[in-house]
Amino acid sequence: MGQASDVMDRLMAGMEAKDREALAGCFAVDAVMATADQGGISGREAIADYFFHFWEAMPDVRYEQSARHEAGDVAIVEGFVAGSNTGQLSLPGGGTLPPTRKQVRIRSCDVATVEAGVITGYHAYFDQMELLGQLGLLPELSKQ
Repeated sequence: MGQASDVMDRLMAGMEAKDREALAGCFAVDAVMATADQGGISGREAIADYFFHFWEAMPDVRYEQSARHEAGDVAIVEGFVAGSNTGQLSLPGGGTLPPTRKQVRIRSCDVATVEAGVITGYHAYFDQMELLGQLGLLPELSKQ
């Protein structure tokens, strides 16, 4: 595989090790990340903070890769994010939710655009409703 896959491998290793510095080093200083829950996040440090807060909410979080793709300067990893919510979960508008102590396993897809050995653009896709449902934060639908 090429440069994009190599950088994605470094990023996934940093995520697995929960190594903030290694993860941050995968991104350009002015990188932009788009997420389902936070929208646009600009800058290497802000992106590293996003992952760090997620690790605080789910210290045992892991990424289970199911497929990998590369096309030119773009690397894509599909899989599942799994872990136990034992810490406070940050909300998009500010504030936090207390730990639910529930385990989650949600589908995800990460897309990285790489230039000069670092990620300049990153998209992290996951189903927010699936996450909230597995955390027990959605109301039960009444059967009629």
